[in-house]
Amino acid sequence: MYKIFVVLILFSSSPVFTQNDSIVEKEISINTLIDGTLVLPKTKAKSLAIIIAGSGPIDRNGNQNFLKNNALKKLAEGLTLNGIATFRYDKRIVKQIQQGNVDPNIKFDDFVTDAISVVEYFKTSKEFSKIYVLGHSQGSLVGMLSAKDRADGFISLAGAGQNIGDVIVEQVSKTAPGLAEDSKKVVDILKTGETTDNFPPVLASLFRKDLQPFMINWMSYEPTLLIKDLQIPILLINGTKDLQVSVAEAKLLKAANIKAELAIINDMNHVLFIIKGGNLENSKSYNESFRPISEELVKVISTFINK
Repeated sequence: MYKIFVVLILFSSSPVFTQNDSIVEKEISINTLIDGTLVLPKTKAKSLAIIIAGSGPIDRNGNQNFLKNNALKKLAEGLTLNGIATFRYDKRIVKQIQQGNVDPNIKFDDFVTDAISVVEYFKTSKEFSKIYVLGHSQGSLVGMLSAKDRADGFISLAGAGQNIGDVIVEQVSKTAPGLAEDSKKVVDILKTGETTDNFPPVLASLFRKDLQPFMINWMSYEPTLLIKDLQIPILLINGTKDLQVSVAEAKLLKAANIKAELAIINDMNHVLFIIKGGNLENSKSYNESFRPISEELVKVISTFINK
């Protein structure tokens, strides 16, 4: 059972009007670790979409380090323009980095605890009649765990259907086939809950010793088993130009829960942009904040929530 820390305090003194006068932003601190932005339409919204970011030190806008695309900010604002309130937040590690105090023992479950705290905060506020959890990439699995028995609907955006260990082996097999066997051996050990020093140095970025407890925790969850037991409306979305999570992953989730809706968006990549060119354009777009996100994506999610 996850311990929930909920602080029912709005730290913003007044609403912030954005460049688009159809929406209003409020800065909210859920607790000492989680800060985020609530985006509201001018007319009262019945539904709230809580947006959970993917892996790495991702901030509320979808950015990290030197990669700025503002994809999650654009998604939030696009949904709000369709009458849906949105809340997006910085992952706890973002605040820790800003404060120079990164927890070396951070676990995957910590992200789940944070997401649960956000959902419980808004459930307690009773401001919205329905709450939807929208998880992007790693946030999809976090979303499945936090939405169960709490949310009114779940949206997986570029979420994996396989165990993350199997995803890693598959990615290594595609990019460095000669290391596939070594990566599988490490993953098999980590899945048992044990750590290992037996891996090639070239794989250290994936399997270094200090990262292994986090990976063990992450690998303990099977997305297909979790989504099978999720008894709420579900929308699964993937783009055909996603370099990190293939369409096949969404289809695995769909097969595990046949009641789920599946939307495959042609030419959409992992950061929600439409890519007409090849992999070079695709990878460069991760740091191209001038790009608009997929209009079809916003429409599909808005239709699912508003119906």
